[in-house]
Amino acid sequence: MADEKQYGGRGYPDLHDHIETLRELGLLHEIDAPVNKDTELKPLVRWQFRGGIPEAERKAFLFNNVTDSRGNEYDIPLVVGALATTPEIYGIGMGVPVSEIGEHWKKALAAPLPPVEVQDAPCHEVILTGADIDGEGKGLDALPVPISTPGFDVAPYLTATSCISRDPDTGVQNMGTYRGGIKAPDRIGLKMFVNLRQGGHAHWDKYKARGEKMPMAIMVGCPPALAYVSPQKIREGIDEIAVAGALVGAPIRVVKAKTVDLMVPADAEIIIEGLVDTDMLEPEAPFGESHGHINLEEYNFIFEVTAITRRKDAIMASIISQVTPSESSVIKRVAMEPKFLNHLTDNLGIKGIKHVSLHEPLTNIRRLAFLVFERGVPTTEIWRALYGTANFDSACGKYVIAVNEDIDPEQGDAVFWALAYRANPALDVQILKYRDRGHGPALERGDGFDGTMLIDATLKSDMPPIALPTKEFMEGAKTLWENLDLPPLTPESPWHGYSLGDWSEEWEEMAQRATDGRYMENGRRSAQLRRNDVAPNTSIRDVPRGPEKE
Repeated sequence: MADEKQYGGRGYPDLHDHIETLRELGLLHEIDAPVNKDTELKPLVRWQFRGGIPEAERKAFLFNNVTDSRGNEYDIPLVVGALATTPEIYGIGMGVPVSEIGEHWKKALAAPLPPVEVQDAPCHEVILTGADIDGEGKGLDALPVPISTPGFDVAPYLTATSCISRDPDTGVQNMGTYRGGIKAPDRIGLKMFVNLRQGGHAHWDKYKARGEKMPMAIMVGCPPALAYVSPQKIREGIDEIAVAGALVGAPIRVVKAKTVDLMVPADAEIIIEGLVDTDMLEPEAPFGESHGHINLEEYNFIFEVTAITRRKDAIMASIISQVTPSESSVIKRVAMEPKFLNHLTDNLGIKGIKHVSLHEPLTNIRRLAFLVFERGVPTTEIWRALYGTANFDSACGKYVIAVNEDIDPEQGDAVFWALAYRANPALDVQILKYRDRGHGPALERGDGFDGTMLIDATLKSDMPPIALPTKEFMEGAKTLWENLDLPPLTPESPWHGYSLGDWSEEWEEMAQRATDGRYMENGRRSAQLRRNDVAPNTSIRDVPRGPEKE
């Protein structure tokens, strides 16, 4: 957690501080060459996720010379991937090791820290209103907003947004991440997901009932903690800015917006103020969404810009999303996995569950959920966890699969292995109907509803050992491999044999004799146990044994 004396007395890093930390740690690609935001920028970063680069080697990108297809040059740098290209980068922004992120979130959600109001704010160093934002090359058109999916997207889109609105009844603000397509220098096509029950849409409904437009402020570039709370589902009535304060251990500084009645983070890079029309909607998209498909054109919200304020040295932020893995999926997954685990352990009291893994590649962390259990957990406990996961978040868990600790959910082959040998479809599968389709393309069948499949792929009883050399021999062979200068190894689980319970001391001793070179002793034992009253393939344990001959 940040020291209050650090960062100019704020007690938490802003985006500039965070980028400097990434630079010092060698986690930043700094690009000074001109890069076209409409055709080159996002495809360049995309290769980091689709080019076979290991997750640990991904970095953030800072573009200092952004251009566009019209020949324009932008004086505002653009950073992509600075928030969550990897869990490690997320942890740096959060200020805690990756292993502590779940517990850190848990404490912050339990004790939000209200913001503190200030009068002077970096986000108000430049204020643009009226004629300053009206006309080509002004307003939104002067910002280096990239096209995320060139060839499919119909506009540059704001993606790393924190959209602030206020409940007109309670006065409590909400902050969410909604996409925004640039329609004009002073107009944004905004999508708030209705089926995901996002807070901003609930506020919009209330303003519509009042016959009033909804004030909103869109923050683009901000202290990392604010960016981390924006996409998370936080219980109603809690101001996300207060949760961000708890995450950094210091109250977030806020200031009154210039043209709308909202409080905005003082240390933001860029704030776009405006009103959301509650009477009219207009077509928005196509746009490549985080579920990995193009969201086709549909009617959505109209955001009318009333002001743009920013720092003099503003850096604009963008998230790379679309097909997963992506920055968008990492920023959600790192927080959602411990949230699910906390629900199962703390709220439902599930025993023996060790980890929740939300599958990320191509499935956007929402469709497949794996529950990792220790051995020996009662079947009733496993099924309570399966049902509890399915009910916790209607947008997550189309397939929920319980496995044991020896199965790595990150390896599809290991999961298929568990399904093949540890699950009986007639006994270990349940189908739940009428599930919300969640985040993804509309379903043509089933009246728009989806279903959930729950699978218990844990061990139900002892099984024979895994047929690989035991750990000591595989480790010895690995040393030999390396001494022979053979190609580098990347061990894949399982990489050594181990017992699954069905293994006796007698067999252990026999195997030891074999590796000691004394296998003929085992042959003499076998000869002593010859019989003429058994059928082939009869297990030795099914035959009564008398005293063995010396």
